[in-house]
Amino acid sequence: MHRLRSVRRALSRRLHRYDQPTNTLTLAHGIALFRQAQLIWSELVSTLKQLAVRFFNSDPIFARRTVGGIQPHPFKERSLRSRIMSTPIPQQLTIPIGAEGSGEITLLVDIGDQVRKYQKLAVLNMSVEGCSDVPVHAPTSGVITSIENLIVADHSEQQQLCISLAADGHDEALQLEPHTNYSQLSSADIVSLIRDAGVIGMGGAGFPTADKLSIYGESAIEFLIINAAECEPYITADESLLRERADRVVLGAEILKQASAARRCIIAIEDTKLDAIAALKQALQNEMSLDQTCELVLIPSKYPAGSERQLIQCVTGSEIATGQHPTDNGIVMHNVGTAYAAYEAVVEGKPCISRFTTLCGQALKTPKNFEVLIGTATGFLFELCGIEASLEQRIIVGGSLMGSQLGSDKAAICKTTNCLIAASAIEFPTPEAEQACIRCGFCADACPSNLLPQQLFAFSKTLDTTQLLEHGLLDCIECGACDYVCPSHIPLVSIYKESKKLIETRSQSLERSDYWQQRFQFRQYRVKKEKDQALSRKPDASLKPKLAAEQAVKTPKDEQGFISKEQASRDIAAAVARVKARRNEKNK
Repeated sequence: MHRLRSVRRALSRRLHRYDQPTNTLTLAHGIALFRQAQLIWSELVSTLKQLAVRFFNSDPIFARRTVGGIQPHPFKERSLRSRIMSTPIPQQLTIPIGAEGSGEITLLVDIGDQVRKYQKLAVLNMSVEGCSDVPVHAPTSGVITSIENLIVADHSEQQQLCISLAADGHDEALQLEPHTNYSQLSSADIVSLIRDAGVIGMGGAGFPTADKLSIYGESAIEFLIINAAECEPYITADESLLRERADRVVLGAEILKQASAARRCIIAIEDTKLDAIAALKQALQNEMSLDQTCELVLIPSKYPAGSERQLIQCVTGSEIATGQHPTDNGIVMHNVGTAYAAYEAVVEGKPCISRFTTLCGQALKTPKNFEVLIGTATGFLFELCGIEASLEQRIIVGGSLMGSQLGSDKAAICKTTNCLIAASAIEFPTPEAEQACIRCGFCADACPSNLLPQQLFAFSKTLDTTQLLEHGLLDCIECGACDYVCPSHIPLVSIYKESKKLIETRSQSLERSDYWQQRFQFRQYRVKKEKDQALSRKPDASLKPKLAAEQAVKTPKDEQGFISKEQASRDIAAAVARVKARRNEKNK
């Protein structure tokens, strides 16, 4: 009941801002108050659901609450109505390899080559320090038709080098090498299998999973956390995966635990995903008979509960300081999709050629979750769902809060594409005009990083990078919670992104300035050193210039270029003798 009392106190505190007779309730205040009431109501519903799960299901562990966060409408109901569907093989696949600057690309095929399913097409040697090679495999059999830069469905909004594959329809595959008895494998063997399968982080970052496991193997790991929160609206790919294939996810988590040598494995999921929780409990009970040790932890349902730092604090109570990595605290985190891909790579020996993606939005007749082949065009998936062209206004890749707009329905699915939204104008209306900040403090209440967004906004306007750094701008995770609650419709996240770019530009400029300053100082030192050496080799200054020049031509010198006294005396005597000889000739 203490949770219900805290909700009542929060409601009283927030409403008290407007009960003074001197305050006038403007339209902006009214909208903000309505949104706060929605958040409080969602908090109450979430609390009641937690109490229900607590009384009727006593097995899961409940995590602690963290600061900030919002309760947006989930918009998940429609895409959860059907089971996961495996897409048919499209006639054309555009397989992304890597963007410019992401690393060195080694192509293993050429235009016109016939390839088979699971065959390696290219290898990306990522430019990030500590990253190794990431192979890319053929999702089906066919012929390579082109290799060119194209737009893909990710957040980078950059073109990537892509291999176009014309499917032949036969789906001829290479022989796989499964390892069903994975418990007998060493950590190095598991890491090698995951690396050869091309598994990367499916949660959006795209960092090679094998490299993460290798890095973690160098230090003692206390917690392996499987992130099943999936807090952003519209996205249901992980929840659908857990509902239908929780046993494989749990096995994948055990494989990752074995590879990282973690002491505890925790699967963290929001307390409102009841079907997924039930499936996980059943899978964990089955694995307990095999002496497996994964734990299920329920976290409060709010956004952004799935952010790495927030989830770590919620589950373990450890707060990751600025500049630190979770491994510094003995913690490692992987996504649900990554755990499933690790299971396929090790147990089935299958390379990463597909992923689970949510297709949703008001413009779709039947939103679904698909197991999509990498390289499938987004327009092909929309046709499977049935799209109403009259309603479609834009395509969003990712969720509604952190997603970005996609310019074409021909963009290909990549390994990090978790959601595609065919949005209507009603779902994503044109942003309202920006107004002046009213200093309401809603953004500070919603910030999960415990920052002061209104102060960061003020310093961003004045381009005060020093104050921005002191107030923790680099700790901003760009979740969009401050944008969501702002009654003045200020695009805070966009402003913070520009400020981060400014800080990065100035930092690079300062580094270049320091570099050229060091080069200049080194040149000055070198020139001075050469002058000193030249002065040390200079002849005796008492000699006349003309005589010194004659002696330099006629007189032999030692190794250092100087004339001895004996040689000088002999040269003088010879000169006197020549003068006397000339005089004698004239007198005759």
